[in-house]
Amino acid sequence: MDQARTGSPRAVARLISLVEDAAPQLREVMRALAPVTGSAYVIGVTGSPGVGKSTSTTALVGAFRALDRRVGVLAVDPSSPFSGGALLGDRVRMQDHATDPGVYIRSMATRGHLGGLAVSTAQAIRVLDAAGCDVVVVETVGVGQSEVEVASTADTTLVLLAPGMGDAVQAAKAGILEIGDVYVVNKADRDGAHQVVRELRGMLALAERTADSWRPPIVSTVAVKGEGVADVVTAIEQHRTWLERTGQLGKRRHRRVVEEIAAIAMTALRARFGELDHDQRLEALADRVLAGDLDPYAAADELVDQV
Repeated sequence: MDQARTGSPRAVARLISLVEDAAPQLREVMRALAPVTGSAYVIGVTGSPGVGKSTSTTALVGAFRALDRRVGVLAVDPSSPFSGGALLGDRVRMQDHATDPGVYIRSMATRGHLGGLAVSTAQAIRVLDAAGCDVVVVETVGVGQSEVEVASTADTTLVLLAPGMGDAVQAAKAGILEIGDVYVVNKADRDGAHQVVRELRGMLALAERTADSWRPPIVSTVAVKGEGVADVVTAIEQHRTWLERTGQLGKRRHRRVVEEIAAIAMTALRARFGELDHDQRLEALADRVLAGDLDPYAAADELVDQV
């Protein structure tokens, strides 16, 4: 535990493994880490496959390291159908920072969880926070129209788009126009990049905002060359300043913890319901529903009351 607080990569890795496996020691770990969390700034990076999320994340890490900030990266990957682990390897994706002691990179498998994140992402963020990371970057799976969960996990959410990946209408259908705090049009050196910016600006203009509302900027980048990355960092810092000035940062973090507690509670309830699969009480309720003596909602209410 003490080694993790000093940023020992091996200790941090062990703690995140405990988180992913929901190990019995997890409650004790979280209890010990609670007093030393709350300092890290969480940035979510999302977008469709092929827009350059990993390349952009790598460039962002480099920009924050240039500012002498410790950075943690959680790259959420699809689960392997064979091992159940992350399908892609973090070292394969972000070799530039693999040996930097100021950077911790971890791939996490979704393990079937929808929404673009792993079910244990929130607790993994807590571990990196306690380990002294100033910034934690969470990169989502990138599977299409289920990437909106990151907005409730991050302080600032970056939504990446790129030419040739569908127009702004497709972005609106995916729900990402409602979650972005900063929009990044990557691969801006390709044909059609200006059109993506123009369409995106038009779609964002339709949103209802008050005079004090945050107006998401649109930043063009060529992440593979490092172009425009400094502008993205500037936009993130401006959003952070706005969040702090308006009190929205505290509200976002409060909402995040509410959802984290609810998720843990629901996981515990599902586990208990799993234990009831062959319980005689559940079998009896099913018989009563089949006989027409009880409707499914009333049966469910009875079951919840018994748990």
